[in-house]
Amino acid sequence: MEKYFGDGSFDMIIMDIKLPGMDGYQTTKKIRVKDTNVPIIAYTAYAMDGDREKSIKAGCNEYFAKPANSLSMLQTISGLIQ
Repeated sequence: MEKYFGDGSFDMIIMDIKLPGMDGYQTTKKIRVKDTNVPIIAYTAYAMDGDREKSIKAGCNEYFAKPANSLSMLQTISGLIQ
């Protein structure tokens, strides 16, 4: 995370919410301080009520729970990177 400073290196980030140390919500918030444009999709196996809203509030553009519908996810990715 420390190496990412919003330098345009990424077209999109697929963020796992369950990360060691700093969770995906905190990581997304930190990225958003430096880069408000890169699309971020929250992707988690630990889906709970309210996680979609929490992800969007943290700065994610979209949210998917594992296992995700691949067609739906591809359509979302396509829409975010155009």
